[in-house]
Amino acid sequence: MRKFPLQVSYFKESDPKTAIILFVVLGVLIAILIVLNISKNGIASAGMGSGRKARPRFSRWALKRATSSYGLDSAQTGFLEHVFRKAQVTDPESTMENLEVLDRHLKRAFHEIESNAETEAASEEEKSMLFSIRSAVDAAKGSAERIVTTRKLPDGLAAVLTGPKKETYPTRIISAKGEQLLIEAPKDAVGTTIKFARGTKLNLSFYTKSSQGHRFDSKAVGTVALPSGEAIALAHSERIAPLPSRRHPRREARISCYFSLVQILQRAQGRKTIKETIVDDRRSMGTIVDISAGGCAIKSAAALRTGEYVKLEFDDAQGRVMAAFGRVVRTNKTGAVGGVMHIQFLKTTRKTLNAINATVYGYDQE
Repeated sequence: MRKFPLQVSYFKESDPKTAIILFVVLGVLIAILIVLNISKNGIASAGMGSGRKARPRFSRWALKRATSSYGLDSAQTGFLEHVFRKAQVTDPESTMENLEVLDRHLKRAFHEIESNAETEAASEEEKSMLFSIRSAVDAAKGSAERIVTTRKLPDGLAAVLTGPKKETYPTRIISAKGEQLLIEAPKDAVGTTIKFARGTKLNLSFYTKSSQGHRFDSKAVGTVALPSGEAIALAHSERIAPLPSRRHPRREARISCYFSLVQILQRAQGRKTIKETIVDDRRSMGTIVDISAGGCAIKSAAALRTGEYVKLEFDDAQGRVMAAFGRVVRTNKTGAVGGVMHIQFLKTTRKTLNAINATVYGYDQE
């Protein structure tokens, strides 16, 4: 029997350069996965092997993604980062999407500024930055909000009713859930309910919380007696037209105020025209019924005429006197005497503007 020698085979030794390249590629892939995970969830607060699920920490990259969608600049983003880090926010994007949660953090920051700022000037500057952020979020959200049917309107929403002769009345939506839309019946100066014949053409306009305006045409269906008072029943509408968005969010209020007539005189001095502002010593009383950073509405028996200039004084929530100069853009008669002046602010201090914004967003309340 012929014997064959034992055949032994060996693996060919691999090239060291190939192995090095393979390890480098794997290392780069692992690093990329780690970076992507950190950008999404933050750096883990607990180490490996702790036995508990790691809690994500604050991510600056996630914050920049969130703020860029609202058009915030680097200074606003840096301010918001300080607020979120102090509040231990771990998900900036969902926080900014939820206005209730965002307001809670900004309101806390507002009170901390008032308590800890070294000077009044520094306090007002930081408040101004805070409200610039809040206004930018409002503007971004308002552009996407649209209402297409009156059946979805919330109870208690303030509105303005326009009658057949273009007269306007402040009102409020009572309920939109039934076959008709119920609104508060307006009253005249002596408290008598204003009624409209069945079929009268009416118009209702309103603004949502994000300052997006809407209007629609309707008809009076009748008058309904409710425990809270009389209501006007309007026909529902599926044709709601958007109004130009308000530049500034507005809030209903009931703030006592004083206002004075302002005269602006011009005189020539050489080639220049000098303007002189004269504030009347006589002051009239009124009530601010709604307010925004851009203007307000004042109800008064001594309402001024459209086009006149006015100086306004009122107290903020801390009892500090605030002042602003403005122009009457419209006056709505509410009866035989007086009316509601709609005033556009022309000049306000940063302090007054911050106080107004604090009222609009409710940050001045504890």
